[in-house]
Amino acid sequence: MSAVTPPDPAALLARADYMLLTTFRRDGTPVPTPVWVMPADPDWPGTAGDQLWVWTNPAAGKVKRLRRDGTCELAPCTVRGLPQGRSVPAVGRILPESSVPRVMAALVRKYRLRGWLSTLGPRWGFAPAGALGIRLAASDQAGGPAE
Repeated sequence: MSAVTPPDPAALLARADYMLLTTFRRDGTPVPTPVWVMPADPDWPGTAGDQLWVWTNPAAGKVKRLRRDGTCELAPCTVRGLPQGRSVPAVGRILPESSVPRVMAALVRKYRLRGWLSTLGPRWGFAPAGALGIRLAASDQAGGPAE
């Protein structure tokens, strides 16, 4: 009898259209936010197969909370943030500004026209400068200081 291998949470989340990213305030209050999610580019240095990228505004509250404490939870969800599965613990790290073109390319690759349209602001200089991606890795795999 062969053992059944459970599905990789990162692979399942990367295939989802939306992911519920739950960050935590200083007092421990969870703040869930639906976001687009892409599998990380395997050619990017330091990227493992269990890492995901999220596109977001660098001034967003979730970015501030992840800078303070990378602890977060991930779950597949609907566009309105209704969970579609169980959440998994993770650690979020803010990517350097130099990674923005790769994150935008991954966004366009996965979401096609919707992704391309969402990147027009940053490409044409209408969105905040230095838009960031967030690298998410399973909490037992992520370690070290934030970048």
